[in-house]
Amino acid sequence: MAAIRPALVNGKPSLEVDEKKCICCGACFPPCPPMAINDPVHSKIAIWVGGKNSNARGKPTFMKMVASGIPNNPPRWPEVSEIVKKILAARYPGKVFTIPSNGHFDTTEGNIKQMGSIPRNLYNKELLWEVPQDGKYEKNPFKGNMDTERLEELIKALGPENVPIVYTTITNNTVCGQPVSMANLRESSRIAHKYGIPFMLDAARWAENAYFIKVNEEGYADKSIAAIATEMFSYCDGFTASLKKDGHANMGGILAFRDKGLFWKNFSDFNADGTVQNDVGVMLKVKQISSYGNDSYGGMSGRDIMALAAGLYECLEFNYLDERVKQCEYLAQGFYKAGVKGVVLPAGGHGVYINMDAFFDGRRGHDTFAGEGFSLELIRRYGIRVSELGDYSMEYDLKTPEQQAEVCNVVRFAVNRSQLSQEHLDYVIAAVKALYEDRENIPNMRITWGHKLPMRHFHAFLEPYPNK
Repeated sequence: MAAIRPALVNGKPSLEVDEKKCICCGACFPPCPPMAINDPVHSKIAIWVGGKNSNARGKPTFMKMVASGIPNNPPRWPEVSEIVKKILAARYPGKVFTIPSNGHFDTTEGNIKQMGSIPRNLYNKELLWEVPQDGKYEKNPFKGNMDTERLEELIKALGPENVPIVYTTITNNTVCGQPVSMANLRESSRIAHKYGIPFMLDAARWAENAYFIKVNEEGYADKSIAAIATEMFSYCDGFTASLKKDGHANMGGILAFRDKGLFWKNFSDFNADGTVQNDVGVMLKVKQISSYGNDSYGGMSGRDIMALAAGLYECLEFNYLDERVKQCEYLAQGFYKAGVKGVVLPAGGHGVYINMDAFFDGRRGHDTFAGEGFSLELIRRYGIRVSELGDYSMEYDLKTPEQQAEVCNVVRFAVNRSQLSQEHLDYVIAAVKALYEDRENIPNMRITWGHKLPMRHFHAFLEPYPNK
């Protein structure tokens, strides 16, 4: 008989363990998370890499043990984390890379910096801040595009060996949710591949980007969202995506690479005869299993996986996307017609952004974090929550001058999918109009703790002080 069996404890379903048979395998933990799964003396951890049990896409293979006898110290297993970090850092110890993008999102940029590399955001800021006549363009100008001339100049200046990947975010969340054209994706991919650099997508809002291409770019009006998405992904060597966005799921994400593609070739090690010595996919799986869970579920519940499977198809519906984008444009046009300065036009696919420098008539310095003051007053006075994605979140004061020039000092009004009515949006428009008219009384903000913490906008403390 097994070491664990069902039992009733205080009248409730639970488990009981026969300690004589227990081998600390952890099988009791999934059905009973409070169960202690480590023994301070006899329980240790080993790290195994590679291998597979199934016959899918190839025969089963053995795993290899790379470390053993590691202390089992939940809940964060620091000794395991330290060894995994050493494994991942073994390839290029101490080397500083530059990773260009049309606009790294805040958490992407934060992770790049924590790995000791330099993020760069290459887009056309002059075009971004442009206000069209009467507030509307005939066709969307794709303000989220990569500045491909600057991209190639950067690669040449640094050398391709110092640029491990080129990243494009679709839609460009940091650059006000603006879309990226198919032509720009194609050209960015061409430049990256010209220098032997993998081209990656941050594809959290892939469906919204496909919608913008369909309704604005020549040659795509008659193509389905699925067909456009297929072409978009054909240009990349891999992608990341938070699938809480265009996956319609409550939780989940994805890290994907093209099989035996350029990323795999660049970051795997090969023997002289061409056989694989170290497979980068295996090394990434080591990191994933130690941090999130097996690649078949990644720490997600079965319910969330099923919701995600359905949500990815729901996002292909043109009518859903059309209504969502038009809600954002209604809110942006409402701000514009109310006389609020700084609204970015046209609206992006998931929200509306306001340029805080223009909102405050250029009278607030970068050290005032006035966008945080705006956010504070909006929720204090009107109960409306927004996200500052400018000088504070993007750490303007900690950047070099060339990086500072790439910061958009904005606040984002994210529009929840399939949730808000026109009355909701009208209330937000009226509230922002009233706040704009009283903008001189919006406080500035100062950081009181955590100024240099990585991704400080998740941790740091601020306090308001009067604008004088």
